Amino acid sequence: MKVLLVNGSAHGKGCTYTALMEVAHTLEENGVEWELFQLGNAPVRDCIGCGGCARKGGGHCVFDDDLVNRLIDAAREADGFVFGTPVYYAHPCGRLLSAMDRAFYAGGSAFAGKPGFAVASARRAGTTASLDVVLKHLTINQMPVVSSTYWPMVHGNSPEEVLQDQEGLQTMRNGARNLVWMLRCIQAAKDAGLQPPEAERTCRTNFIR
Repeated sequence: MKVLLVNGSAHGKGCTYTALMEVAHTLEENGVEWELFQLGNAPVRDCIGCGGCARKGGGHCVFDDDLVNRLIDAAREADGFVFGTPVYYAHPCGRLLSAMDRAFYAGGSAFAGKPGFAVASARRAGTTASLDVVLKHLTINQMPVVSSTYWPMVHGNSPEEVLQDQEGLQTMRNGARNLVWMLRCIQAAKDAGLQPPEAERTCRTNFIR
């Protein structure tokens, strides 16, 4: 089993990374492999709603000049996910949303049916609104949402301050354990011959005709 940790922060080893590493250590302790996918600080295109990915097929975005298609490829090899975002103006960082919008539009099958956990890092506020936005990608794509014992967030202006947020780190660890449990439950179901349900895709209702 492998979990893909997606760091949406432009700071490679900042506060969001610190939260993700608390998750990673707990995954390791429970025998689950993990991989860190850093979005980094290079430009990431926004989705322009062109529909080219659907017309072309193949499960990739038609724009291949950034790391989104690499994210989709990494997702295909993963069994579960943790999406981490810093909080700026009470919302997730733009680069994570741009990457997730395009990855889920073009390569949604790489994520579907796999459990996901979201974590947010902030100096003070805006975390719950940010988590809500990130989790909407999961809930529209038939992904089981992993919960914890509190909203999965850490607080601090620096990695050192995040390490002082004992309840926040505890929430990361508990969420990681829940993710491990869910992965094992899904594997046990597959071993017993149980497959996820197939979704109906025939109906689309436009509000304005």
